[in-house]
Amino acid sequence: MRTTSDRIRHALSFEIIGIILAVPLGTLAFGIHAADVGVVAIGGATIATLWNYVYNILFDRALLRINGRVHKTMPMRLVHALLFEGGLLIFTLPLIALYLGVSLWHALVMDFAFVLFYLAYAFLFNIAYDAVFPVAESEAR
Repeated sequence: MRTTSDRIRHALSFEIIGIILAVPLGTLAFGIHAADVGVVAIGGATIATLWNYVYNILFDRALLRINGRVHKTMPMRLVHALLFEGGLLIFTLPLIALYLGVSLWHALVMDFAFVLFYLAYAFLFNIAYDAVFPVAESEAR
């Protein structure tokens, strides 16, 4: 399994790169001022960072218990990303609605767009992260 410092590096790099990409895309997609998208993105990233840390520990422990190792196949990576984003949606929906003063339905549509972005981003980021910072086989058991 990954170390605590590695998990922190993973979570922080994921969120920083995600914000850098999401703010201009959100501004273009929704016609909302970049500062407002930035506040929502930073608030969401803060929530996501905490969720990311907890979720990945729980997911890896479940994999370790079920499979005896933490190696993720491509289908498992898809399940990993879907479950992560579904859980995050529960936490971020109220943030978007309250801060932007929009209905929950409008916030859901906006959040869903962010989920689609982050779903693809999480899938690709985690493949790249695992390639750059692989878990030693002895640590993966």
